[in-house]
Amino acid sequence: MTGPPAAKIQRTARSVRRAISDEEKSERRNEILAAAKIVFSLKGYNATTIADIARAAELSYGSIYWYFDSKDALFHALMESQGQALRAHVTDALTTTPGDIAPDAPFKAAVRATFEFFEGDRALVKLLFRDSFALGDRFEEHLFGIYEGFVRDVEEMVTEAEARGWIIDAPPRMVAFSIAALIGQIANRRLVTDDGLDADVVADFVVSLLLNGLLPRQKREAG
Repeated sequence: MTGPPAAKIQRTARSVRRAISDEEKSERRNEILAAAKIVFSLKGYNATTIADIARAAELSYGSIYWYFDSKDALFHALMESQGQALRAHVTDALTTTPGDIAPDAPFKAAVRATFEFFEGDRALVKLLFRDSFALGDRFEEHLFGIYEGFVRDVEEMVTEAEARGWIIDAPPRMVAFSIAALIGQIANRRLVTDDGLDADVVADFVVSLLLNGLLPRQKREAG
């Protein structure tokens, strides 16, 4: 997989007036976060500097500090925004999935949405599954919070499925952690290995594995 060209982070600061309105400030902050994601994913957290991010955003070095106190603070904000975006994407997929179709539809919708989100943003996969966990205790609690939010969403889905009799009774939180871990590992693997499968096919496999196991149907029924 190739990252953005090196020239992407070598640009000089453009002439940009200081943001005044709340809308302008929010837009400028998002520009910085977008640039930071590119640079962090390309160079890694430790090798990235605020100057690198400023060049990628085509802003002056000092402009970054109007919005973030430090590189750590910027990285935290980036992880938080990406975690929220992922959860919003999955929630949207669930709310637009009809509730009167196949029992496994919510699972497929959530898993598919997650893979699609990661497939569309390989830089995010690098940050979440490569760089973040290598940064040690400074980010452990923050990253755990992001992961917990995703797990809670899955847990709610599992609890409802159990209540409707769609899946066996099992500890919902344990099931949720298992689903989240499986998705994360596959997403990370697909970052470096092209298996030739699209997100929809992978989602169907994961859901089938979770709901049906690996035994052929006739053997399950015979047992």
